[in-house]
Amino acid sequence: MSCGDPHETECGEVLDHLYEFLDNEMPEGDCAKLRVHFEECSPCLKQYGLEQAIKALIKRSCGCDDTPTDLRGKVLARIDSIRAGQRSGGQVVVAVETTVEVHAEAAGPAPGSGGAAAAEPAGRAGAPVEAGAQAE
Repeated sequence: MSCGDPHETECGEVLDHLYEFLDNEMPEGDCAKLRVHFEECSPCLKQYGLEQAIKALIKRSCGCDDTPTDLRGKVLARIDSIRAGQRSGGQVVVAVETTVEVHAEAAGPAPGSGGAAAAEPAGRAGAPVEAGAQAE
């Protein structure tokens, strides 16, 4: 995604690192670059607000559940497998299956969305996704 306007930090780079920014996992210098970009670019700011709202909803809805030990083990094993495939230069295919249940009374509007948050699905649930593939 790009708004079409020139920025010191490109929109694609900002969106690639959006979750690192939201999770406070970036060096302060990089965070400052993203903050400047959000001040200049309303489409990226809108995306930031949407992702921030989604993370807050998930935390509010699921924050108290412990991760089952077997699930944690499977996820870590899969991450190791993907990393090993990337190091060997081979193509890695990851099957992604997600289910999101949102209750209308629990979900609030995204900041600056006018009350309705609409999102295009990034792909069909369960469809194979190549590791490192760009999200649409």
